[in-house]
Amino acid sequence: MSDLAEVSVQIFRKSGELKASLPSLIVRREVARLVREMNSYYSNLIEGHKTLPRDIERALKQDFSEDEAMRNNQQLSIAHIKTEEAVRDRLESDADLNVFSADFVCWLHRKFYENVPEDQWFTTSKSGKRYPLVPGALRDHNVDIGRHVPPDFPELTRFLERFGSAYSSESILATNQLVAIAAAHHRLAWIHPFGDGNGRVARLQSQAALIQAGLDDAGLWTLSRGLARSKATYYSRLENADAQRMGDLDGRGNLSDKMLAEFCLFFLGRILDQIEFMIGLVEPTGLQTRIQNYLRFNRVDLEPKLREHLIKLMDCLCIRGEISRGEVAEIIGLKASASREVIRKALKHELVSSPSEKGALRIHFPSDAIEVYFPKLFTDLPVD
Repeated sequence: MSDLAEVSVQIFRKSGELKASLPSLIVRREVARLVREMNSYYSNLIEGHKTLPRDIERALKQDFSEDEAMRNNQQLSIAHIKTEEAVRDRLESDADLNVFSADFVCWLHRKFYENVPEDQWFTTSKSGKRYPLVPGALRDHNVDIGRHVPPDFPELTRFLERFGSAYSSESILATNQLVAIAAAHHRLAWIHPFGDGNGRVARLQSQAALIQAGLDDAGLWTLSRGLARSKATYYSRLENADAQRMGDLDGRGNLSDKMLAEFCLFFLGRILDQIEFMIGLVEPTGLQTRIQNYLRFNRVDLEPKLREHLIKLMDCLCIRGEISRGEVAEIIGLKASASREVIRKALKHELVSSPSEKGALRIHFPSDAIEVYFPKLFTDLPVD
């Protein structure tokens, strides 16, 4: 338990460091937008579905692939993004929401599948039998998950009620809050309340708990990336935590406390790893340098003078996040008429965005620049 306490302390400390890394609220929001897309990408990857950043961005503009498999993956990404946004909105309006309650867990499942086409509302058993899937409804059949046999379906309501009361208990000390969130992730996966979508719901529930605990950093990092990059270990640690108690010194329940502690340590380690990864990635000076490199070496199609003007503009936006159009001329050292052409090109190439035709300019991260702006943010090669 001392290892778990030490990692928890480091997570809280690094979380504060990440928040301080991005002083501009606008830049934080743009990074959070990108991380939501990344979250859906890695959640898909864990489930064996691959979507590329440009495919996700196209789907957000309702531009779906004609290929059925790709279109289905795009729809899954959109469903995840919309569900995460709904979670944030709900927590903002109800800070005391019990994110461990059966109602909330079922709400997560319903919100996700409401954004998935109805022709995907089904699950198939190992024997090939097909069961209809009702968004938000508990499974009405028994399942086997590898070596694990989840509770019989008539018992699910009782198990979820116990889950909700145990992990929202006021007896959980603040110092043990993160450990409880990790243990709850395993327990919800163990219960396996739905016919399909259990992994997605468990990750979204964990994210909701981290948001409520003040450790989500307004969406600046994602748990799913850490789990996806250690997918084999993630699954093996989950399975090991299902093990029976190993003697009288291994806890008091039916399952092994030792194996659950190992899972929790792994889970918290992934959180710490991802916070530290994002700290290095969003540091303003480093981000400025990478944007400069993108414009100088990747955008050789742009005129040299225009590239240098855009670099000055983006350097400023990296720090401030937003500037008025009237400030651009002074920032890049051109007359007002010439600066308007730079603005037009910056908008055309999606380097910046604006809420209206004459609105302020805001930093934007286009999908074709992500690999340079944020190297290793998206990858389909797990470290395992």
